[in-house]
Amino acid sequence: MITTAPATIADLYKIKQKAELVNGEIILMPPTGDSLNRAGGSIYISLRQHERSVPQGRAYTDSIGYSVDLPGRKSFSPDASFHIGPSAGMKFIKGAPVFAVEVRSENDYGPKMERKIKDKIADYFAAGTLVVWDVDLLDTDMVRVYRANAPETPTIYRRGEMTEAEPALPGWKIPVSDLFL
Repeated sequence: MITTAPATIADLYKIKQKAELVNGEIILMPPTGDSLNRAGGSIYISLRQHERSVPQGRAYTDSIGYSVDLPGRKSFSPDASFHIGPSAGMKFIKGAPVFAVEVRSENDYGPKMERKIKDKIADYFAAGTLVVWDVDLLDTDMVRVYRANAPETPTIYRRGEMTEAEPALPGWKIPVSDLFL
């Protein structure tokens, strides 16, 4: 019988594409499509502008690595995020972002994927994230805003409304329509 050791953060550094470390396995993430990339980019641009108006914290684009220490998860790589804490230089950021965005790809639908998304959101909260967005580009152009203090009852925002990330980013808002340009 051949056994392999669980993958580590050191192994993850060797991967040349977006990936996460879950249950000892490196999970590769394919490149994003047009709509997904534009939605994540719009969020990042707005977060970057917000960054300039707050005393601490930084906005991050897709592919940033966050190193965490959960029983089944050792990293996150959200589509956009905001972190408060020291810079990690050329390394992954230690700890979770206060705000994380997951934009669904065309393969992120169906009962199995819904369970995976819920599990990932729970992992974010277990690691210390305060707010997680689930951006749905196919269903009804909506953003589900999950909060650590009420993880089972997301606030839902649609086109024509402003979405937010309270309490992680007080005062920051972005029109939902900006995500679907």
